[in-house]
Amino acid sequence: MPSVVILGVFVADTAYRADRQPKMGETILGQSFALGPGGKGSNQAVAAAMAAGDGPVDAHFISKLGQDPFAQMALDTWAKAGVKPAVTQHAESYTGAAYIFIEAATGNNAIIVAPGIAGTISPDDIDARANLIRAADVFVTQLEQPMESAVRALQIAKDAGVITILNPAPAAELPDGMLALCDLVTPNESEAEALVGHPVVTVDDARQAAKLLRDAGAKAALITLGEQGVLYDDGTISEHVPAYNAGPVVETTGAGDAFNGGLAVALAEGQDPVSASRFGCATAGISVTRAGTAPAMPTRSEIESLLAGG
Repeated sequence: MPSVVILGVFVADTAYRADRQPKMGETILGQSFALGPGGKGSNQAVAAAMAAGDGPVDAHFISKLGQDPFAQMALDTWAKAGVKPAVTQHAESYTGAAYIFIEAATGNNAIIVAPGIAGTISPDDIDARANLIRAADVFVTQLEQPMESAVRALQIAKDAGVITILNPAPAAELPDGMLALCDLVTPNESEAEALVGHPVVTVDDARQAAKLLRDAGAKAALITLGEQGVLYDDGTISEHVPAYNAGPVVETTGAGDAFNGGLAVALAEGQDPVSASRFGCATAGISVTRAGTAPAMPTRSEIESLLAGG
């Protein structure tokens, strides 16, 4: 059976909606608060499992949890979505948590992540899951767990001929050779700017950034551009895929994770990268019409309906 394997972090999202962030030393009143499941890797695994639906693709998630109420939240979230966890639990540290500020007028966000025990994911932990990674059709990771572990997992996947995707978030300097392990690198505008050293605002900016990322070793770049959609560029094909409008934007927090999860499933099903990008854009387009991250991920039928123009 085709499979997507995702390495990453689960965190409990504590989301605060207000007109603005407080200044240092200042207290302001917020409009709302929500507690829910998050973490980029976990969100992507939920998005993948939901996007796969009853189809042939399994979505696996590699991580670490504590032994606390947030860990139970993670397990319950994955069970509901259909994620297959490859996770260990540990008493010596906490399950991750995140502070999310949501600007009420726009739905835009600012985030602080404290990964907890998942911040100790080591290359040895990756080696313990090597067979799962080698058996995947698509492997995805981000940068919320330690960099050396992400590199080790990408190397295992690449050596096994698995399609490798790096979502370089949060933005960080990558070690030499890491991009050469990536069939696809999927930064957003700010992450692309951090990697290539110049602003990425327009589609043409994204094309320039994609070339630099390919020159640095990535086989292809897929740069997400918010309401402008995404740009896919592999040096032969350079195609702008517009965003899908599924309704008024409520919150953009999990949009990139929705895109990457949907993209991974479509690639595992054998879709070409441009078609898979459209599938990912539809997944993201629905997610931003809902509050939260993992709870906002759409079902397969919703994605297919939007793609069909329904």
